[in-house]
Amino acid sequence: MRKAKKKSEGRWLIRILSYLGGYDFIQITALLFLICTGLVFIYSTGVQIGTTLSLQAFNRQLLWVGGGLILWLAASSVNLRRTEYKVFSLVFYLITLVLLLLLPFIGQKVNGAVSWLNIPGVGFRLQPSEFAKLALIMLLAAMFSTAIFSVNKFFCLLLSGVTVAIPLVLILKEPDFGSALILIPIYLAIVFCAGLKWRFIITVSITSICALALVVANEVLRIHPFLKGYQLNRILAFLHPEDFLASAGYQPYQAGLAVASGGLFGKGIGAGTQNSLGFLPQMAANNDFIFAIIAEETGFIGCLLIFLAYLLLLYSILRTAFLTDDPFGRYLCIGVGSIIFAHCFINIGMSIGITPVTGLSLPFISYGGSFFLMLMIACGLMQSVYRHRDDGKI
Repeated sequence: MRKAKKKSEGRWLIRILSYLGGYDFIQITALLFLICTGLVFIYSTGVQIGTTLSLQAFNRQLLWVGGGLILWLAASSVNLRRTEYKVFSLVFYLITLVLLLLLPFIGQKVNGAVSWLNIPGVGFRLQPSEFAKLALIMLLAAMFSTAIFSVNKFFCLLLSGVTVAIPLVLILKEPDFGSALILIPIYLAIVFCAGLKWRFIITVSITSICALALVVANEVLRIHPFLKGYQLNRILAFLHPEDFLASAGYQPYQAGLAVASGGLFGKGIGAGTQNSLGFLPQMAANNDFIFAIIAEETGFIGCLLIFLAYLLLLYSILRTAFLTDDPFGRYLCIGVGSIIFAHCFINIGMSIGITPVTGLSLPFISYGGSFFLMLMIACGLMQSVYRHRDDGKI
């Protein structure tokens, strides 16, 4: 009886170890480091600012982290090779479009943009544009992984372009230029990896450059301006920061000072002056410019560790894309990797003066719920692709 019991316990242990061995622990390690870093500095900025709202930010972020971990586990447990998930991608996409269409009527205006939907009874606000990013990736992955859908057929390429254009226009109308901008690298990365021929790439590139030139000329000459006043000021402040230090260029300037003053090891967590003295306001300190706070308080070493964590995360996602034999999972990886890379580049660029201020968050570190939850679902799906990477092999 004892031997039988030991054998049974041994089998269960082997099963558990085998199950855990299927997970990508490179991704898990990078995620945990980034999430913990975010919690530390959201708490630190809240204590330094000292207002009730700033102190509540940490507690809210804890709730989002808990919810995100549950969503990550749920997403990692599915098998994306099943056909119904391709059908679900279309349903998910349509749901996000409906939510974006409803925003002008029932959305809440925050900082000049109607980007939020209040969820009754829970005190939670949902930002549909964040989930639209994931929905678009899933639908594009489903489209390009279908045998009859070729990226080099004009109709297919046009249909995929329309699929991107619809949410892009709806998000621009909020207006949320930053989130709309992210949809472009997502699309370009996926169509490139789908095998778009060079003649199409060259044609699209030339057309895009000409279209961009016309847009710039339209904005400069103010013929039929598309950008809102504050959006134009952000771009002008990026191009001529010395002329906007008292307005749109104030926060980027202060963020640059914070980064420059960090030195090698920083001033110490909680000892930064740009935040504690109020040069960077609350929502800028724990969201848009949280990297500047980290750079000031942990210096070059802290920034280097964050860069390494992001590189590990991107490596794990791209490695999964190469390892899987499932096209749907591969394109999904490419799309999610492009979101994380674009957000990191633009957000960090805002703090060091190489990109205009667009309001994009730093993945897993910045304060916020919708973007964090979307990314946790996305990374859970990456785990699913990794766990089932060999299922199609004989």
